[in-house]
Amino acid sequence: MAPPASAPFPAAAPAPHDPAASSPYAAGPAPDPAMSWNSSAGTPGRDRPVVTFGEPEGYDARGRGLSLAGRVAPRTAAAAACMVLGLGLIGGAVTGSWIIDDGGDATTATSFSSSAGLWHNVPVDELFPPTVLGTGAGPGGADRAWTRIAVAPAAGCADGFDALLRKVLAPVGCQRLIRATYTDATQSYVTTVGLLFTKADPAAMTALAKRFESERLDRRTDLLPLPYAAKGTAAERFGPHQRASWTISVLTDAPVVAYAVSGWADGRTVDTPQPAADAEASGATTAAAQAGLGNEAQGLADRIERRLRQNTAGPATEKPS
Repeated sequence: MAPPASAPFPAAAPAPHDPAASSPYAAGPAPDPAMSWNSSAGTPGRDRPVVTFGEPEGYDARGRGLSLAGRVAPRTAAAAACMVLGLGLIGGAVTGSWIIDDGGDATTATSFSSSAGLWHNVPVDELFPPTVLGTGAGPGGADRAWTRIAVAPAAGCADGFDALLRKVLAPVGCQRLIRATYTDATQSYVTTVGLLFTKADPAAMTALAKRFESERLDRRTDLLPLPYAAKGTAAERFGPHQRASWTISVLTDAPVVAYAVSGWADGRTVDTPQPAADAEASGATTAAAQAGLGNEAQGLADRIERRLRQNTAGPATEKPS
């Protein structure tokens, strides 16, 4: 039976020891002197017309023009003041951008650190809701809905992964593994979704994510997560040989490895599981693909991953798949 809505994860024995386990404000080119309004290259009135946009010169009582020297000095001072003000604003903008960048780094670090404790700070229903809606998550964009039928006690990683996958995940360590199993609306399929909370820092998580990508470790059929087959539920016969499709995602904005593995609820065996990305591809003809088991695994994993981020302090830096 599913635990109460606000209940924490069931207590478990201590996890077994796993030994494997350039400046943008640079000035532009100088203006051509021949194009300057003050250029002496030509003779006013002969080479080009005299044009003025200021107020006309004044004249004294005898009709003699008044000197402009008295007006040039204030204008020069005003221009200089504008230049100083402009430089000050630019400097302030640059300084402000440095402050904002520093704050962003601090927020990201806080978000990563705080997410490490979500497995015991957040109720079960917040991470693994009793019902998960998957709008457009099914084959051909069909809507899906999943119902939680079992939640495993928070524990170590010994029972969550095959030996080879445990070895691959060993560099990031295992702090705690939490899992839940869901079934679809028709109870034809079952899917176990899990969140492995690691002991790693951002650098180690990034290194592991790069390895999974470069070596395509998320496509290897010998690196599958194990299902959680709870007795007395539709997943009772969901064992290692019933795994049909799966997905694994190594997060870099949280010390978490998220995954999901799906199969049929009737206990039928599967000779060759297929990665969810391949099972969802157009034209895929395997039994898992035709049944939509790739969509089951990927769709549920995506939504649980989003729940994880919603409960993490600060903005996320990686979009869910």
